[in-house]
Amino acid sequence: MLFRSFIILLDGKFVSYQRKGEGKDVLLLHGYGSKKESFYYQTEFLSKSFRVTVPDFLGFGCSAPLDEPWGVGGYADWLIRFMCAVKLDCPHIIAHSFGARVAVKLLAERGEIADKLIITGGAGLVKPRSPQYIRRVNAYRRVKKFFPRFAERHYGSEEYKKLPPLMRESYKKIVNEDLKASAAKIKNKTLLIYGENDIVTPFNEEGNTFNSLICGSQLKIMPDCGHFCFSENPALFNKIITEFLSD
Repeated sequence: MLFRSFIILLDGKFVSYQRKGEGKDVLLLHGYGSKKESFYYQTEFLSKSFRVTVPDFLGFGCSAPLDEPWGVGGYADWLIRFMCAVKLDCPHIIAHSFGARVAVKLLAERGEIADKLIITGGAGLVKPRSPQYIRRVNAYRRVKKFFPRFAERHYGSEEYKKLPPLMRESYKKIVNEDLKASAAKIKNKTLLIYGENDIVTPFNEEGNTFNSLICGSQLKIMPDCGHFCFSENPALFNKIITEFLSD
């Protein structure tokens, strides 16, 4: 069966997604600044046994841009509407990084909408701010008051600097929301997969914390892999998720 791309109109905005395979539904959620094609290896592999659906979140890939800055909750509400629009029936969810934020937010309140949850490189924990970080934020706010363009060019991460103004506001909402309380509410059977060398979401911080918060969750560490372990070693990643989904 060929890999097919679709476009639907949802809430007046075009949404791009791919679908392949037949059987029980699996929903793949990409990370921030990424797109549906990042899950190429998993889509090809899983579509042999499942019906796989992979959307571009609004503001990313081939989907329409946002009209206003969304936080994690805005994306979680949108995801419910998308799942209804494309008729997903209690899918397994596999979510990377930012996609994991959305999945955690959604399943904390609507766990019945999905079956098993797989998080890879999951983000969503706000760490205590260091004195250096606080000083830098305060400096940014002072400079922005008088020289906004200079502040936007010289402060913030490289990822943040590359974003258009509206998406920067959305980004700030997303990264400043701590999802510990949401993670503690999840009842879905959950597998956490982190790369041993992930410096974006280190397993000994995010992975261990999510593992302690999500009741009954399992934590797997992939050796010699970073934040995109699912594409760095797809054979091992696919083996791990197959065992979990078959259990």
